[in-house]
Amino acid sequence: MDDRHPDDIVVDEKQLHALTVDLFRHAGSEEREAKLIADHLVMANLSGHDSHGVGMIPRYVINIKAGLTPLNRHAQVVLDAGGLLVVDGNAGIGQVAAFEAMQIAIERTKMHGVCAMALRNCSHIGRIGHWGEMAATAGLISTHYVNVIGHKPYVAPFGGADARFSTNPYCCAIPRGDQPPFILDFATSRVAQGKVRVAHNRKKPLFEGALIDRHGNPTTDPGVMFQDPMGAILTFGEHKGYGMALACELLAGAFGTGTMHPATMERGATINNMFTFLVDPGKIGDRAAVLAEIERALGWVIASPPAAGVDKVMVPGDPERKMRAHRRAQGVPIDPTTWGEMLEAGAKVGMNRVDLEKYRG
Repeated sequence: MDDRHPDDIVVDEKQLHALTVDLFRHAGSEEREAKLIADHLVMANLSGHDSHGVGMIPRYVINIKAGLTPLNRHAQVVLDAGGLLVVDGNAGIGQVAAFEAMQIAIERTKMHGVCAMALRNCSHIGRIGHWGEMAATAGLISTHYVNVIGHKPYVAPFGGADARFSTNPYCCAIPRGDQPPFILDFATSRVAQGKVRVAHNRKKPLFEGALIDRHGNPTTDPGVMFQDPMGAILTFGEHKGYGMALACELLAGAFGTGTMHPATMERGATINNMFTFLVDPGKIGDRAAVLAEIERALGWVIASPPAAGVDKVMVPGDPERKMRAHRRAQGVPIDPTTWGEMLEAGAKVGMNRVDLEKYRG
């Protein structure tokens, strides 16, 4: 279940959280900001999405030190029309801006039954399922469309031979009453850029059909995404994933601070825009009846006899919850390259290397 290796550094969840808080406090974050970052990054690792976990710290520190990601900024409502919101992240820490924006949107949805929110101008907001889970915990349905600007594109359009947009994630979250929520969260690329980074750090090839090199030829070498000129990641599902990626690009970017094109590619720091719909199922119909129908549908689906080699049919969100239980018990694996980069990032913000190593436990 867990893709760990004998040379991985294995860190306890609480130690990893404490390290992350300590590091961002040294970088200049106030306590609440450092905790929100740590909550998000460590939960990504626990969920098995190392691409969006603490391995992002080195890049975050580079942007902070370069002045590209200012600290201790907050979400600002710039359009307030009841159930229609535009929220600006002021280019600050994405985990803070998205958290604050979702708090506002959840409140409005409970008031009006529905809310459409354009969140714009945030630094990297991380794993989008985190925000879907936040809505589902509040009993709300949500969909999220995200685009990325501020750096070179990573993903090729269907039929194209070079990159034109980024990994553009989509999320749909549905509460299930007393059951864990349905959380559909995926990059529209065949694989997230962060997973390419993890494979590159581990010196492992990627599976076939995920990458093309700078000449547009298929490759399994993740190193093509760390060369100049770069290769590109392909979209999932051929034309279907490509269409979904464009939907995210258009909805998030047009209502945000821009879509991916040459004029928005050279800002230096990653900027996320997210267009979110939230609905209170109890305001559309009878909440109990809606939830009961959801359970009937999911019950029918998961009752399918498992295929050979499969324990049981799961629904979106189950794999992450299974991984969380495993990693909370066994620790979070971090490859040596990523761990070394994290130690270097800590040193850049004034942490003592000996103090950093103590978090290994």
